[in-house]
Amino acid sequence: MKATSLFIITGTSKGIGQALVRLALQENQNRVIGISRSKAEVIHPNYLHLACDLGKIEEIENKLNEIFPEGEFERIVLINNAGVIGEVAHLGKLSNQSIGQVFAINTIAPAILMNAFVKKYAQSKEAEKIVVNISSGAATKAIDGWSGYSASKAALNMLTQAAQVESDLNLSSIRFFAVAPGVVDTAMQQEIRNSSSEDFSSLGKFIGLKENNQLSSPEYAAEKIMYLIGKEAKFKEVIQDVRKF
Repeated sequence: MKATSLFIITGTSKGIGQALVRLALQENQNRVIGISRSKAEVIHPNYLHLACDLGKIEEIENKLNEIFPEGEFERIVLINNAGVIGEVAHLGKLSNQSIGQVFAINTIAPAILMNAFVKKYAQSKEAEKIVVNISSGAATKAIDGWSGYSASKAALNMLTQAAQVESDLNLSSIRFFAVAPGVVDTAMQQEIRNSSSEDFSSLGKFIGLKENNQLSSPEYAAEKIMYLIGKEAKFKEVIQDVRKF
């Protein structure tokens, strides 16, 4: 069967990204391109994995033609899911490398991929075009120990909102969303729990969320994101939170 929908998803080796890949591949007409440094445990004739370090601009640039292929699709979806928390510590204790990595992966890589997506597909008038950037509730909160993460996600929110304004002005019919997935049981949460209360005053709260089974699963978050993609006309605002729909 001819693939009629193209999904391009970053951060697919685990967590929400891998769950999104598995959901997308449940529909035989979907073609999925997954992007991560390590390969996802997914084997499917409609799945292509591209190894790429999203923290390195040159690597992204060298892969753009593979990430955004030619073809006739009824729907083209980019999901910028990859993200890192970086070092959980107060300013003054952070390494320059960690600061650079957080903004490179959380903000710069999505910006480059959004730019390439618009350049490649804006003129595909017959295709439904959607970009979903995975944001965070931290984008609207000042959280000690998470300065880079919160700031990079706040920048991603504004980048997404500006992209929608441009899409409306240019009549390119691309829908842009920045979606907070809730507090999800992923490797990032483990990193957070491994920090110290001196570096992160809310440590006890996050340990409690795990101990009390209050974290949502990657599969649940992925289902919500796919619901938004499938019903995008119902969602008028750029900034969305899975806990509110």
